[in-house]
Amino acid sequence: MAQVSLSSLSPPPPPSWSSSPLQLRRRVFFRGFTAKASSSSLACSRSDPKVVVTRERGKNGKLINALAKQGIKCLELPLIEHMHLPDLDQLPSILSNYTFDWIVITSPEAGLVFLNAWKAAGTPKVKVGVVGAGTASIFEEVAQSSKCSIDVAFTPSKAIGKVLAAELPKHGSEKCTVLYPASAKASTEIEEGLTNRGFEVTRLNTYTTVPVHHVDQLILRQALSAPVVTVASPSAIRAWVNLISDSEHLDNSVACIGETTALAAKRLGLRNVYHPTNPGLEGWLDSILEALSVHDQFQKVH
Repeated sequence: MAQVSLSSLSPPPPPSWSSSPLQLRRRVFFRGFTAKASSSSLACSRSDPKVVVTRERGKNGKLINALAKQGIKCLELPLIEHMHLPDLDQLPSILSNYTFDWIVITSPEAGLVFLNAWKAAGTPKVKVGVVGAGTASIFEEVAQSSKCSIDVAFTPSKAIGKVLAAELPKHGSEKCTVLYPASAKASTEIEEGLTNRGFEVTRLNTYTTVPVHHVDQLILRQALSAPVVTVASPSAIRAWVNLISDSEHLDNSVACIGETTALAAKRLGLRNVYHPTNPGLEGWLDSILEALSVHDQFQKVH
């Protein structure tokens, strides 16, 4: 498979995607979402849950299990769900017909979406750069079973986008091409940082994050009384803040998966925000335990 410049291709007609992010209107979040407790959440939350987990349904299992090993009861309250966008339809054919020096993946969800398209493309050989260990873990199983056709070859020294953009290897002055499939809500810092270093970046907005339609009020009351709420994205923290009916709950502890989400939480007025230095399950769990410890100490004093 020859490496080519996408901009220089003639027939077949080029796909309807571009290197710049899709222009989406800012989504307004309204109170009154739809989310029902799953059997697993009911099982772990029958009495005074300590931690609320808010990822998309079906993606809270690892955190629930990790908390259970610590003897911590939890409540599952999914606040967001993912929706595929038109760029995703183009991704398999792009992977089949073109080669890139790097595929850059910056979240577990972006990794899952990419892997589905990669399999549909016939599992071509690709070299992947990921933002951190959490995202890298998405590729572990398939990398072992795909006979090395997918090579996770780079992780930055710190698991944030601007560091990835600053450290992604570039060989000399030769043109280096990057495919960046991402959420439409991801910032532009990665493609801007890479472009400034001389990379040729093609961004595809393959999915977006939207709030669930309705939240069961009984479950919400339980969530509001829990000491710690966990969030894994700025979209989730926005959805949570939208559910808070008064400023009293701004003091509830929030344990974020990483720095980006924590900054979003602070900008939205949340006061007790915890996050690990590097995103990932282990660091996230430590932040949750720290938040619970501080809460318990405060309760003893008062």
